[in-house]
Amino acid sequence: MLVGYMRVSTDNDRQSTDLQRDALLAVGIDARHLFQDHASGAKDDRSGMTKALEHLQSGDVLVVWKLDRLGRSLPQLLDIVNALKEKGVGFRSLTENMDTTTPSGEFLFQVFGALAQYERALTRERVIAGLAAARRRGRRGGRPLAITGEKLDVILGALNGGMSKAAICRNFEVKRTTLIETLSRIGWSAAKKDEQE
Repeated sequence: MLVGYMRVSTDNDRQSTDLQRDALLAVGIDARHLFQDHASGAKDDRSGMTKALEHLQSGDVLVVWKLDRLGRSLPQLLDIVNALKEKGVGFRSLTENMDTTTPSGEFLFQVFGALAQYERALTRERVIAGLAAARRRGRRGGRPLAITGEKLDVILGALNGGMSKAAICRNFEVKRTTLIETLSRIGWSAAKKDEQE
């Protein structure tokens, strides 16, 4: 059985599923087996998609007018198609003329999977290289420090003078977790304080 899925990004009058509906009906999908969403493809809470996936059974084929109607990114698209495959369901996109029930369509999706994996590896490589370059320049990633400037200087002076962390938190109205995280990120420790004395 063929099951159709349609999606438009917004729920206003300017966007309609009419074009998608006509194309899906033209390939023989019964109107009772059409599911739709009025939501961004990036959203995971698409009730029409959920209903379509629940309706599909082994041997069925999910048909969309265009690939981007199913998912907004290659990894998202691959996740959905792989979930369909595990359920024994095929996938077909009319505009791109892609059909995973054929050997050439299955091969094309394998190529897409390899490209997505390659893209993830490149992204990870760039992030690691960027963090290393930042560390060489003395910068650390992450959120900005919650305690900075003159307030941090006064707190460090008080800690080096023997004031307890609990007293610092009370007197400077700082949460204990914030104080400990800040001290950790700047490399301050009681051992360093003892070394300075």
